[in-house]
Amino acid sequence: MKSRSYEPTFKPTRLEHPKLSPSEEPTACVSKLKALADTTRLAVMESLMAGPKRVGELGEELEVEQSLLSHHLRVLRDMGLLEARRDGKAVVYALAEGVEGAMAERSLDLGCCQLSFKNAG
Repeated sequence: MKSRSYEPTFKPTRLEHPKLSPSEEPTACVSKLKALADTTRLAVMESLMAGPKRVGELGEELEVEQSLLSHHLRVLRDMGLLEARRDGKAVVYALAEGVEGAMAERSLDLGCCQLSFKNAG
Protein backbone atom coordinates (compact mmCIF):
# COMPACT_ATOMS: atom_id res chain seq x y z
CA MET A 1 0.00 0.00 0.00
CA LYS A 2 1.16 3.54 -0.67
CA SER A 3 2.78 5.22 2.28
CA ARG A 4 -0.02 7.46 3.49
CA SER A 5 -0.48 8.90 6.89
CA TYR A 6 -4.03 9.21 8.14
CA GLU A 7 -4.96 11.51 10.93
CA PRO A 8 -8.76 11.42 10.96
CA THR A 9 -10.50 13.76 13.33
CA PHE A 10 -13.59 12.57 15.14
CA LYS A 11 -16.67 14.72 15.58
CA PRO A 12 -19.64 13.02 17.26
CA THR A 13 -23.12 13.95 16.13
CA ARG A 14 -26.47 13.26 17.73
CA LEU A 15 -27.64 9.75 16.92
CA GLU A 16 -31.19 9.23 15.83
CA HIS A 17 -31.23 5.92 14.00
CA PRO A 18 -34.86 4.88 13.32
CA LYS A 19 -34.17 1.14 13.68
CA LEU A 20 -32.09 1.26 16.87
CA SER A 21 -33.18 1.85 20.41
CA PRO A 22 -31.34 4.61 22.30
CA SER A 23 -29.33 1.98 24.20
CA GLU A 24 -28.19 0.31 20.93
CA GLU A 25 -27.09 3.52 19.17
CA PRO A 26 -23.72 4.00 20.94
CA THR A 27 -22.86 0.34 20.31
CA ALA A 28 -23.59 0.76 16.60
CA CYS A 29 -21.32 3.81 16.44
CA VAL A 30 -18.51 2.06 18.30
CA SER A 31 -18.77 -0.91 15.91
CA LYS A 32 -18.45 1.37 12.88
CA LEU A 33 -15.44 3.12 14.37
CA LYS A 34 -13.79 -0.22 15.17
CA ALA A 35 -14.25 -1.27 11.55
CA LEU A 36 -12.49 1.93 10.49
CA ALA A 37 -9.58 1.42 12.90
CA ASP A 38 -7.36 0.23 10.06
CA THR A 39 -5.41 2.36 7.58
CA THR A 40 -6.41 0.20 4.59
CA ARG A 41 -10.11 0.49 5.46
CA LEU A 42 -9.78 4.24 5.93
CA ALA A 43 -8.04 4.46 2.55
CA VAL A 44 -10.88 2.48 0.94
CA MET A 45 -13.50 4.78 2.41
CA GLU A 46 -11.57 7.88 1.36
CA SER A 47 -11.18 6.53 -2.17
CA LEU A 48 -14.88 5.70 -2.49
CA MET A 49 -15.83 9.26 -1.52
CA ALA A 50 -14.96 10.10 -5.15
CA GLY A 51 -17.52 7.55 -6.38
CA PRO A 52 -18.07 3.81 -6.93
CA LYS A 53 -15.10 1.67 -8.00
CA ARG A 54 -14.39 -1.89 -9.04
CA VAL A 55 -12.31 -4.06 -6.72
CA GLY A 56 -9.47 -4.10 -9.26
CA GLU A 57 -9.42 -0.30 -9.43
CA LEU A 58 -9.26 -0.04 -5.64
CA GLY A 59 -6.48 -2.62 -5.47
CA GLU A 60 -4.36 -0.78 -8.02
CA GLU A 61 -4.97 2.63 -6.45
CA LEU A 62 -4.20 1.47 -2.92
CA GLU A 63 -1.53 -1.06 -3.94
CA VAL A 64 -3.19 -3.85 -1.94
CA GLU A 65 -3.46 -7.49 -3.03
CA GLN A 66 -6.96 -8.53 -4.02
CA SER A 67 -7.32 -11.20 -1.32
CA LEU A 68 -6.42 -8.75 1.46
CA LEU A 69 -8.57 -6.02 -0.09
CA SER A 70 -11.53 -8.40 -0.32
CA HIS A 71 -11.22 -9.10 3.41
CA HIS A 72 -11.27 -5.39 4.24
CA LEU A 73 -14.19 -4.75 1.87
CA ARG A 74 -16.18 -7.54 3.53
CA VAL A 75 -15.59 -6.04 7.00
CA LEU A 76 -16.77 -2.63 5.79
CA ARG A 77 -19.76 -4.13 3.98
CA ASP A 78 -20.75 -6.22 7.03
CA MET A 79 -20.74 -3.04 9.14
CA GLY A 80 -23.08 -1.35 6.67
CA LEU A 81 -20.50 1.18 5.51
CA LEU A 82 -20.26 -0.08 1.91
CA GLU A 83 -22.59 -1.55 -0.68
CA ALA A 84 -21.58 -3.94 -3.45
CA ARG A 85 -23.20 -4.65 -6.79
CA ARG A 86 -22.26 -6.90 -9.67
CA ASP A 87 -21.21 -5.41 -12.99
CA GLY A 88 -20.70 -8.44 -15.20
CA LYS A 89 -17.88 -10.39 -13.60
CA ALA A 90 -16.67 -7.42 -11.57
CA VAL A 91 -17.94 -6.21 -8.21
CA VAL A 92 -18.40 -2.47 -7.79
CA TYR A 93 -18.25 -0.94 -4.31
CA ALA A 94 -19.74 2.35 -3.16
CA LEU A 95 -20.44 4.10 0.12
CA ALA A 96 -23.60 2.69 1.65
CA GLU A 97 -26.83 4.60 1.80
CA GLY A 98 -26.66 6.68 4.97
CA VAL A 99 -22.89 7.20 4.68
CA GLU A 100 -22.21 10.59 3.17
CA GLY A 101 -18.85 11.47 1.68
CA ALA A 102 -17.81 15.05 1.03
CA MET A 103 -14.70 15.27 -1.14
CA ALA A 104 -14.34 19.05 -0.76
CA GLU A 105 -14.22 18.78 3.03
CA ARG A 106 -12.52 15.35 2.88
CA SER A 107 -15.00 14.02 5.41
CA LEU A 108 -17.35 11.11 5.97
CA ASP A 109 -20.65 11.38 7.79
CA LEU A 110 -21.39 7.94 9.26
CA GLY A 111 -24.72 8.99 10.71
CA CYS A 112 -23.42 8.67 14.27
CA CYS A 113 -20.28 10.75 13.80
CA GLN A 114 -18.14 12.49 11.21
CA LEU A 115 -14.58 11.63 10.25
CA SER A 116 -12.42 14.24 8.57
CA PHE A 117 -9.24 13.33 6.71
CA LYS A 118 -6.40 15.78 6.77
CA ASN A 119 -3.17 15.68 4.83
CA ALA A 120 -0.15 14.67 6.83
CA GLY A 121 2.64 17.00 6.30
